[in-house]
Amino acid sequence: MLRRWLVSTLAILLSIVLVACTTANTQQPQTKVENTTEATNTNSQQLPKGSAKRVVALSSLSADIISRLDKTKIVGITGSKLFNNDSRFKDIPRVSEGQSPPNLEKVVALKPDLVIGAEGFSNIPIQRLQQLGIPTLLTKVNSWESLEEVTKTLAKSINADPQPLLNRYKTFLPEKPTQSFSTLALVSRQPILAPNKNSWAGDLLVKFQAKNIAADLQGKSPVGGYVTLSAEKVLEANPEVIILVNPPQGNSEVALLDSLKKEPFWQQLQATKNKRVYVFDYFGLVNPGSIDAIEKACEQLKQVLFAP
Repeated sequence: MLRRWLVSTLAILLSIVLVACTTANTQQPQTKVENTTEATNTNSQQLPKGSAKRVVALSSLSADIISRLDKTKIVGITGSKLFNNDSRFKDIPRVSEGQSPPNLEKVVALKPDLVIGAEGFSNIPIQRLQQLGIPTLLTKVNSWESLEEVTKTLAKSINADPQPLLNRYKTFLPEKPTQSFSTLALVSRQPILAPNKNSWAGDLLVKFQAKNIAADLQGKSPVGGYVTLSAEKVLEANPEVIILVNPPQGNSEVALLDSLKKEPFWQQLQATKNKRVYVFDYFGLVNPGSIDAIEKACEQLKQVLFAP
């Protein structure tokens, strides 16, 4: 049990690093909105001169967005469990699986006129594709505003209207939040890792007006947008609501919860005493993943944060 828990903890830490990495270098200035939005074009001279007609998406979110904007434009995607039962992608070739690097031969064989990658994860394959003269685009979604900006950018690249999708996003958010609980989201136990306001999860908590106790904290965590907390810090903050994240690989939320129950501080927390501890999926809360995953996370946040 301990070994399986450790493996799952390492898996989620690695996944966050891959998705939320912000240290990748690019040579062109990045487009930013309120210092949180980035839709990066690593080489503006290589973008399609007109509307892209054959798009390969190296991230599940960009594949989902392109498909919803114009399903005829997507010709290759990264393999993801989010799409296993999605009929839209049944016959679309996979150029990678899970966290494996994309197969560049498969990408080139699809003759794309645009390849979309995720910054911090796709930089190396994107650079190689650029060397082959294939138009590319790097995106990063670490806030709600960046989700909207990336959607607009992708829509422009294929000459599609982003407004219906942007309108759908608005329905995910609460209209008039009436309560605001002090909240702690945990993605691992050793170390105790929590999102601050510079992560997708942290920004989402802001949108729901949750009092994220880690929002303004900074630290030396190797994961951008996340901070490590001591047991003493958690006990001092004493959150009303605790959110545990289900790792992307496996189903180990029970092991995580069981490990926390063994900690002396755990039973002293008001969230534990009041049974306000909830489990969320990794996709949607930590990694946006897909539009449906985001919607599901938002619905769960409404239930958790606005419950009587």
